[in-house]
Amino acid sequence: MGIDRTMSTQAVLYIIAIILLAVAALPVPTRGVNTALLGAAVALLAFAWPVVSA
Repeated sequence: MGIDRTMSTQAVLYIIAIILLAVAALPVPTRGVNTALLGAAVALLAFAWPVVSA
């Protein structure tokens, strides 16, 4: 049961990272928030999620 929850959490984090990176690629000005850096950080968290949640 823990594996299912870990996989779903990891999938949600990857989806959030993809959305943030897609928004960062658009020519939309964002003040104070670097969406590319935030997307990369969320992607790294998603990649490390099995270790973080263990």
